[in-house]
Amino acid sequence: MQPEKTREGRGGSPPGRLRPGALTAASFGLLILAQIAPASPAQEASPKESFKESFRQAAPGYHFRFPQDHGSHDEFRTEWWYYTGHLSTKDGRPFGFQLTFFRRGIQAEAVQSNPSRWAIRHLYLAHFALTDIREGRFRYAEKVSRAGLGKAGAEAGHLRVWIDRWVTEATAAASDAHHLRAEADGFALDLILKPEKPPVIHGTQGISRKGAKPGQASHYYSLTRLAAEGEVEVDGLRYPVSGSGWMDHEFGSGDLGEDQVGWDWYSLQLRGGQEVMLYVLRRRDGTPDPASSGTLVNSDGRSQHLATRDFQVTVLDHWTSSASGARYPSRWRIAVPRLGLVVDLTPRLAHQELLTQRSTQITYWEGAVDVTGTHQGASVAGQGYVELTGYAEPFTQPR
Repeated sequence: MQPEKTREGRGGSPPGRLRPGALTAASFGLLILAQIAPASPAQEASPKESFKESFRQAAPGYHFRFPQDHGSHDEFRTEWWYYTGHLSTKDGRPFGFQLTFFRRGIQAEAVQSNPSRWAIRHLYLAHFALTDIREGRFRYAEKVSRAGLGKAGAEAGHLRVWIDRWVTEATAAASDAHHLRAEADGFALDLILKPEKPPVIHGTQGISRKGAKPGQASHYYSLTRLAAEGEVEVDGLRYPVSGSGWMDHEFGSGDLGEDQVGWDWYSLQLRGGQEVMLYVLRRRDGTPDPASSGTLVNSDGRSQHLATRDFQVTVLDHWTSSASGARYPSRWRIAVPRLGLVVDLTPRLAHQELLTQRSTQITYWEGAVDVTGTHQGASVAGQGYVELTGYAEPFTQPR
């Protein structure tokens, strides 16, 4: 296994949800599998066919059950649990955080028929990032491990996912509360997250579309407002913090379309009590794929599906990474005309890029943003997170 690696961006020199849909870890798994377990000749000949035959596809009609669906769904090839949020100390020192766990199923016939506990049936990967806004510092760490030896795993029907001492799990006191723990060189996180709204199902008919073909979809839901309490550790000093988090959980077995090169994902928490999730799948010609969509969540928890035609995203500025050379959008205007919503998103730090060479091997930008604008003519403000993939290099499907 590759060891944990910690990196940091400071000032203008940074050291990259992945998402959306059960898609990106499809490439991650093949990359990591190639590093740690050479394939048999039969697997080399047709890995994608083997995966597709073995795993269940996300299909219309899925009925979510909670809290059971917070657990692992091993019948699907790809799954992740994604946490982001904004925290502050009592004296107002602000932080942004990201903690993500990925599961990649390896269910080729040669693996499943092998009784050895060393046989790799599931790979686990994780990213942990902390944005120290006052100090202008962005740090992140990454892990990769596998099931079977007690180093990593995920439980079905119950929230518990872990790699070493990084974990998300249901608390003993309340099954709907999530306990996050992660520590790396120079920074750590220990949080209790309590849902303030019920889970929101994205898409229609129980699936979130990522393309026109059958199987190009995922089962995707979010907890869009989580009350956060706990501690952040920075350079050996612990700070009590509170704030608000967001959790995405997604599982499926599909691939991105061959014409899709990346995506932009936005999660917004407005102070009026509404939340917005949008993802824009980008095609090679720069236009959004028609499968792009989103969800508006009202203050009472009711949600509305947003199709591609319902919203527009305009890029207002860019930032270029000195580490990867990627040129990312760095300020945005989002308009949802039929809802009377127009908001601007501004990164709280420009450099919130992760270069995950020791785990997913994807370079991407994932960062905390401020939100200002108007909703039905009234001023509105809030906070959010944005994820940008495919800018360092276009996403390509594994062959």
